[in-house]
Order: sequence, then structure tokens, then C-alpha cells
Amino acid sequence: MPPPIPVDLQPHAPAWAVAAEREAARLSSALGAQLLAVHHVGSTAIPGIRAKPILDLLPVVRNLDALDAARPRVEALGYAWWGSYGLPGRRYCTLDDPATGRRRVQLHCYEHGSPEIERHLAFRDHLRSHPVVAAAYDAEKARCRAQHPMDSHAYTACKSDWIRRVEAEAVRRVPLPQGR
Repeated sequence: MPPPIPVDLQPHAPAWAVAAEREAARLSSALGAQLLAVHHVGSTAIPGIRAKPILDLLPVVRNLDALDAARPRVEALGYAWWGSYGLPGRRYCTLDDPATGRRRVQLHCYEHGSPEIERHLAFRDHLRSHPVVAAAYDAEKARCRAQHPMDSHAYTACKSDWIRRVEAEAVRRVPLPQGR
């Protein structure tokens, strides 16, 4: 398990989207046809709210077993591999800056067709299209950071009920594809 880190919330930076694209290209180079998409999720993907300056990326792969076999290529990019990290069907990896030791990227890898992909994208898109909800999330993040400034794990747990509630609403609002 990666150790907790201090919670450093910063104003939204457009450079995060550029960094996410750059990291997606590195992953694509390493994983090739196994990688179907890389989605930028998490707070750094939502303009107008504060975020820890850590990119959350959601790589979608053809097959988790093949991704597991490609683990050495992911680790060669500098990622630490944490396995499912408590969520079956996910592979979690972290990338720290070698010079400072600060976390830069978190990968939440899922196999194509996982409902977790829809959940993450629905939450991100809901906040992007509902500024009032995004502002409420920003306030919840500030409240949790005030309670747990040095413990990212406790910070995450603090805001989890709020996130689950809004995620459920966001998923309900996602239009179903035809024939489903």
C-alpha cells in the first residue's frame, strides 16, 4: 500500500490536461494495442475546482491478464504496481517524481466493459457540466483537507460518502445506449 501523503489542494491548472495527454502517450507507447483509451479523471480533470496536483488517469485495456503480463513495461515507465489495491477488476499504479518523491500520477486501470469506467466518467462529466455541484465538491474537499491535512488516505475516506452520493446521481443521468 502506498503511504499517505500530505493533502496539497491547488487551483485548477490547464497544464494538467497537457500533462495527462503526455502521460497517455507514454502509456500507449508501452502498452500498444492492449491499451484502448486513457481517460483523464479526478479533480485535475474538472476546471474550476482545487485539486491535489496528481493526475488520475483511467487506462482502459482489452484484458487485465494481458495488462498483468505487461507489468514490467509499466514499471519501466517508473510506475509502482499495487495490484487491485482493494478493488477487484482494477490495477492501481502510482508514479512519483524521482527528484522530489512527490506523487505525480495515479493509474486506475480497468478492462473494457467494466462498469467502473462508466462510474468514473459519469462523475467527471457531471461535475464538468454542473458548476454548482462542482463548487459543492470543492467545498467538501476543503472541509476534508482541513480535518486531514497530512493524511491523503483519511482525506479520501472523509469525502467518500459525498462522492458516492453524487456518483449515483451522475450514473442515473447518463443516457443508456440504444438496445440496452
